[in-house]
Amino acid sequence: MNKRILGRVAAAIGIVSIAAGAMTGCSPSTGSEGGDGPVNLTFVSWDPNTDKIVDIWNKANPDIQVKLNAPSESADELVTKFITQHKAGTNPDIVKVEYQSLPALISSGVVVDIDQYVPEVVDSFDAASLAQVQFEDKTYGVPQDFAPLVFFYRQDVFDSLGLTAPTTWEEYAADARTIHAANPDQYLGTFSAGDPGWFAGLAQQAGANWWSAADDTWTVGINDAASKKVADFWGGLIDEGVIQDQPFWSTQWSSDMNDGSLVGWVSAAWAPAQFPNIAADTAGKWTAAALPAWTAGDPATGIWGGSAMAVTSDSKHPAEAAKFIAWLNSSEEALTAQITDINIYPAATAGRSLSVLDTPPPFMSNQADYYAFISTVAPEAKSFDIWGPNATVTFGAYKDGFSTALQNATPLSDALDSMQTATVDDMTKLGFTVKG
Repeated sequence: MNKRILGRVAAAIGIVSIAAGAMTGCSPSTGSEGGDGPVNLTFVSWDPNTDKIVDIWNKANPDIQVKLNAPSESADELVTKFITQHKAGTNPDIVKVEYQSLPALISSGVVVDIDQYVPEVVDSFDAASLAQVQFEDKTYGVPQDFAPLVFFYRQDVFDSLGLTAPTTWEEYAADARTIHAANPDQYLGTFSAGDPGWFAGLAQQAGANWWSAADDTWTVGINDAASKKVADFWGGLIDEGVIQDQPFWSTQWSSDMNDGSLVGWVSAAWAPAQFPNIAADTAGKWTAAALPAWTAGDPATGIWGGSAMAVTSDSKHPAEAAKFIAWLNSSEEALTAQITDINIYPAATAGRSLSVLDTPPPFMSNQADYYAFISTVAPEAKSFDIWGPNATVTFGAYKDGFSTALQNATPLSDALDSMQTATVDDMTKLGFTVKG
């Protein structure tokens, strides 16, 4: 992560200092608003079962009580909401945010540096995880999880056809043809026009680097050769009719995953937490394997998602909020609960060797070494040098561009050109110097 970027982001947008309290005129408080009773914090997170973990904290910390709010908005919609609410000073104390969206919240003054409150928390994470939350040598959140891309496949279907997990994308394409030829109602996967983070991870594996910066100039390369290679690969399989083109999370997609029409899913380490809501009838039938490689033997993968917890500049109790998120994402007690109840693969270094990881997620009971497998994949995960300050605009352009391409049966790679244009135009409008 280029740690000089934040200053340029803030200057370009006209943001003043975002030290704690500067945006609201409030100084950190160590007690409740009236001085008596516990400090009450609000926390927005979409993870299922987070309430169980918050309950652990609340029982052990009567002086700092956390109220969990489960949002109805998507992660991208929440970013826009937090920026809007900040203008009125009405944000919750603590927010969960995906890594790619954190720069937008920092540059908009929504979240604060927490080093002054919990300086020791950085010792719990490796450089790769901290790179997701550190800017200008300041720490703006605590990493929660790490989400390398892997390939999930129906072991029973592969066994029946004498197939093994594909190790290259060429083998993936061959398996897709074999599976669909054997049963025209079955597909190895689908291309999702609704999930830009998923495609970004695939582009990362292929060597793409959508944003970089040097001095005062940003370079944007969303329509680079690596990204177009990925788009053309999936577009070719769609044209052949051997994979689907419906988005993840749709009712039809879930039905196809559950009834065996779809027998593969390129997803992330967190997928076992989602499978019960997607394909409950298939528990114990899926196996995770390394993401197919573009070059045989290359272990590289990308990242889809992953999140941090951050303290907002609207919080009247940033010290207590920082203490809670440090506990939530670095203590053995909280990480054990998150692994058990949320099925995360922790970003905290020590969390990756907890004994609870000796047991696979319930949905993956047939793969006893699931977490051991993820531990071998995670170090090979690639990301971009930095997420752009307007990644939400890029992601919106992805959904528009790829949906249009699928509807009009035009090359998927053309959508990358429209994403490039939308991103550069928006950054230029915001005052950035951009090339690419």
